[in-house]
Amino acid sequence: MKSTSNYDLTDAQNELYSWIRDYMREFRHSPSIRQMMQAMGLKSPAPIQSRLKHLQEKGFISWQEGKARTLQVVDEILEGVPIMGSVAAGGLIETFNDTNENLDITDVLKKKNVFALTVNGDSMIDACIADGDMVLMEPINDSFSIRNGDIVSALVPGMGTTLKYFFKRGGKIFLEAANSNYDPIELNLNEVVFQGKLLAVWRKI
Repeated sequence: MKSTSNYDLTDAQNELYSWIRDYMREFRHSPSIRQMMQAMGLKSPAPIQSRLKHLQEKGFISWQEGKARTLQVVDEILEGVPIMGSVAAGGLIETFNDTNENLDITDVLKKKNVFALTVNGDSMIDACIADGDMVLMEPINDSFSIRNGDIVSALVPGMGTTLKYFFKRGGKIFLEAANSNYDPIELNLNEVVFQGKLLAVWRKI
């Protein structure tokens, strides 16, 4: 994840990001757009929304545009979660309460240039990725490294960015939803820019 130096943020973005982190640590919830405006000495929400968008694109926050209260600071995710045993999803089984290990997601977060996106919509619901979830993505530097069945974020010029299953068949690219209500998107390879491959899904209950 990003270092604490925030080397790739502008001064304005870093000022807002630092304020948001301090606010959320103190109050345990995200601030409103109006509160951010007041803190930054601004009279319009537009600069705040622009800075939030850039912070999300750079992987520092997760945010649903237009919904300030959905804002989360990515590197505040717990690095070690105690594993308390097991739980049945079928019949009943015995569980154990002694904690002897942690669920460590630092390997995911330490991958180079990992970034977060907030999911909007239900096209991946059958892959257990719901509207409002945050997905952690590993950048794709070489499109030939993508394997059929990988979940990717893809930028389609003129259509926007989408999270879908990747498949390549007969020289064509297919971006397929995990929801039968959505048709596959068929493209030529030069018509799509692959941004990242799914590493993990974070859902705040």
